[in-house]
Amino acid sequence: MPRIGMQPVRRKALIAATIDEIGARGSLDVTVARIARRAGVSSALAHHYFGNKEQLFLAAMRQTLSDYRAEVRAGLSAARGPRGRVEAIVRAGFSEDHFRPAVLAAWLNFYVLARTSRQAERLLTVYHRRIVANLSHALRPLAGDAARDIAETLAAVIDGVYLREGLGEGAPDGAAATRRVLGVLDAELAARGGAGAQNKDRTGP
Repeated sequence: MPRIGMQPVRRKALIAATIDEIGARGSLDVTVARIARRAGVSSALAHHYFGNKEQLFLAAMRQTLSDYRAEVRAGLSAARGPRGRVEAIVRAGFSEDHFRPAVLAAWLNFYVLARTSRQAERLLTVYHRRIVANLSHALRPLAGDAARDIAETLAAVIDGVYLREGLGEGAPDGAAATRRVLGVLDAELAARGGAGAQNKDRTGP
C-alpha cells in the first residue's frame, strides 16, 4: 500500500533526477528506468506519475521555470529603481541553482524538443513572452518606447549565453554571464542617447 503523502515527495525526486540524468548524459537519450533508479523509486511508479519520458521531462522544465519565476519575484521585491529591477531579472537566470551544468543541458534539449513537440513549443513560448514582458516593464522608465526592443535583445543574449555555456566544458560563471548581459544593456541605452542615466536621475536609485 502506498504511503500517504509520499506522492509529492516522489514526484519532486523524479523531477530532480530527470534534470540530473539528462545533465549526466548530455542528451534526452535516457530512460525512465534510469531516472527512476536515480530518484530511488520504481520505474512503474515513474510511469504511473508521468506517463512517459517526454512528459517527465516537460514536468521537470515546468518546475525549473516555476523556480525561476519565484527567484525573479524575490529579486524584484528587493530591487531599488528601474535599473535594479532589470538587474534582478537578469541575475535570477544566472543564479547558482539555475546556471549549472545539469540545468544547462536540460535547456539545450528543451530547445531541441520544442522543434517536434507542441507542448514543449508552447511552454518555451510562454517563457519567452514572460521574460520579454518582465524586462519591458522594468526597462520602460529607462528606455521609454525602446523598452520592448531592448527587452527582446536582452532575452536573445540570455538565450545565447545559455546555449553557449551548455555546449562548453568549463564550469558556468553566473557572475560573468550577468556582467555580459548588463554590458549589452548599457550599450543599448547609450545608443539611444543615454536614456538610462537620464531616467535614473528622475526615478531615484
